[in-house]
Amino acid sequence: MLQVQKDSNSDIHLTRDNVKAIILDMFSGGTDTTALTLEWVMAELAKHPNVMKKAQGEVRRVLDVKANISEEHLYQLSYMKSIIKETLRLHPPSPLLVPRESTKNVMIQNFHIPPKTRVFINAYAIGRDPTSWENPEEFLPERFANNSIDFKGQDFQFIPFGAGRRGCPGLSFAITSLELALANLLYWFDWKLPQGVTEEDLDMSEAFGLTVHKKLPLYLVPKHHFS
Repeated sequence: MLQVQKDSNSDIHLTRDNVKAIILDMFSGGTDTTALTLEWVMAELAKHPNVMKKAQGEVRRVLDVKANISEEHLYQLSYMKSIIKETLRLHPPSPLLVPRESTKNVMIQNFHIPPKTRVFINAYAIGRDPTSWENPEEFLPERFANNSIDFKGQDFQFIPFGAGRRGCPGLSFAITSLELALANLLYWFDWKLPQGVTEEDLDMSEAFGLTVHKKLPLYLVPKHHFS
């Protein structure tokens, strides 16, 4: 952006306020995405304690005792990354993505879309499409093991952040923040549901809106692993 701003021959003219506004949008968008996705990840792990135990084992195996977690460690946490992908498949942050508008007549599977039509892409339905995913309603992080499918926009069966030029601008910041936060939660603490609450009792209802939050807040009990 700074290069474009300084380029007098560029067709795009950015002021200092434009640059600051774009950066603020990236941080705010990434922060909200991180918070709601982290809640969904922890909810799915609480509902599937065997998955949580496996993820904790991976994180604690990669790290030294009481080590500081850095971005360098994240590349080795393949199972944790699969958990995040599976959570994003089931619970995309923005279920209908950013609206598009057609610029010309288009036919998509016998549907005619005239020019100037507002189009919404249902990332929520795409992530649960049985023609693309086996057992789509089940939480199975292993489906992403040794699998090149990613959320960066090249694989259209998995686009929780959109694709192309209208994809989420805060994607990299959001994912890195999410991975660091989750790795710390899994490394330092053991987690359980409140007394009297079972995995079957955990409510996974969704509150739909511009973003998909849990309808009821998640309550978990932490215990410091190294105490």
